[in-house]
Amino acid sequence: MYQQPLQPVAGPLALSAACAALPLLTLFLLLGVVRARAWVAAFGALAVAVVLAWALWRMPLAQTLLAAGQGATFALFPLVWTFATAIWIYRMTVHTGHFDTLRRGFARISDDRRVQAMVIAFCFGSLLEALAGQGTPVAVTTVMLLALGFTPVRAATVALVANTVPAAFGPLGLPITTLAGVTGLPATELGMMAGRQVPVVAVLVPLVLLVVVDGRRGLRELWRPALACGVAFALAQFATANFLTAALADIAAAFAGAGVLLLVTRRARRPVPAPAGDGAPEPAASSASTATPQGSPEAARPSPGRAWLAYAPYVTIVAVFAVSQVPAVKRLLDAGTLAVSWPGLHVLTAAGTPSPLSTFRFAWLAAPGSLLLVAGLVTMALLRVSPREAGRLYGRTLYELRWAVLTVVGLLALSFTMNASGQIATLGVWMAGAGTLFAVLAPVLGWLGVALTGSDTSSNSLFGALQVAAAQRAGLDPVLLAAANASGGTLGKMISLQNLTIAAAAVGLSGREGDLFRRMFGWSVLLLALMCLLVGLQATPLLSWMVP
Repeated sequence: MYQQPLQPVAGPLALSAACAALPLLTLFLLLGVVRARAWVAAFGALAVAVVLAWALWRMPLAQTLLAAGQGATFALFPLVWTFATAIWIYRMTVHTGHFDTLRRGFARISDDRRVQAMVIAFCFGSLLEALAGQGTPVAVTTVMLLALGFTPVRAATVALVANTVPAAFGPLGLPITTLAGVTGLPATELGMMAGRQVPVVAVLVPLVLLVVVDGRRGLRELWRPALACGVAFALAQFATANFLTAALADIAAAFAGAGVLLLVTRRARRPVPAPAGDGAPEPAASSASTATPQGSPEAARPSPGRAWLAYAPYVTIVAVFAVSQVPAVKRLLDAGTLAVSWPGLHVLTAAGTPSPLSTFRFAWLAAPGSLLLVAGLVTMALLRVSPREAGRLYGRTLYELRWAVLTVVGLLALSFTMNASGQIATLGVWMAGAGTLFAVLAPVLGWLGVALTGSDTSSNSLFGALQVAAAQRAGLDPVLLAAANASGGTLGKMISLQNLTIAAAAVGLSGREGDLFRRMFGWSVLLLALMCLLVGLQATPLLSWMVP
């Protein structure tokens, strides 16, 4: 039996925390400075974490490797299972020619790529996050943007920026219910508090997307529709989380944002220059720059039947995930979950209680990848793809994702090793020593957790209890700091190596995750600073009225 030490290095706690941060520092340096391939960065950081766990935290080498193996297994199921199946469905639509019809359909909603980015990446992506999560929104929206004419780097960047604020409540409130489970606080109050933090940043995300797609010109020309979209999204998210349920917050916000945006942009738009290459800001397409001759295939409208088939795979995805949340169906799916004690892994937390990491859950039926498989089988039937051809496409998808799979395996092995050995706990306790100032730092802890694990749910399970303990020691409101973990975590999504790998793989940029990381890091830190300021003010009399 291994019990996690919080201060393995003699001397001040800051020295132990500095050692615990070395794997993360290695990951960021290899990825952002050395520009190593993502899988090299992941396994390099894993090697540092394993050595530290064994040499400093005194975790038996066998258990250290078992923890890494558990993380690698979790990477394959459910993460790889989820995003590989999502990309497989996309490849079937491309193979049958229906994705081109879908692309033209979205182009008719608006011929302006800046609007397309907000509708697809922010609004539709939020709906997918609400229903599926685990990389599905990034995997799906990147390829949709690519088909609309976005360059690969721009498509990936837009999808990553958009997949932030929905993460606090998706899929279907799981991050909040997980946070309630590990903290013992009411899920209703946690959802309400997150609903008074995340929407403030949500207002700004469509504006950031304008800058990403079209630079200052995009912000100058379309700031009003983008602001209207962000405000509608934020108000719906706030109202649903505070007066209905956090589980539906992203669904309501997605429809509200898209509806207001399309209503505002129905008016005529001025033509803009043709899109530029990847080296400069990519302007929006316009009717002037995308016009096609009458009678051309591009200008021709597809028949209603073919148009339906183009949208059918994505309608099917939404329908399958919606049905999976019907209470009777959910109970049936959850009955297939197998909880097993990971053989040989016996870990106690620093407090002496059994670590939940020793238990591994195989959600065979309820996993997003399994539900996507159901949607894929329906798609096969609708698009008349033979089982042999579908199998060939899945095999090809896995082959093309081989480096992405290796990266995710290394990353989750790193996450589980740091968590099981106590390195994450050491970092958290050191940050909690800031006292009342910890209110400003609380979102940073969630941000680090998501940057490492790729999941707001995982970050909440890692740091939720620590946030509450720190709040009690500092005389702060536990609900405020626990919710801040979820809210700050949303802004770590865009620099999570898991999401970076999925986005790069989806658009054929495997090996360029470092480029995406450098593009994302500044935006992530900027929005995180805003969240830290908001939470810090909510801990003072100035904004304490926002705490339920």
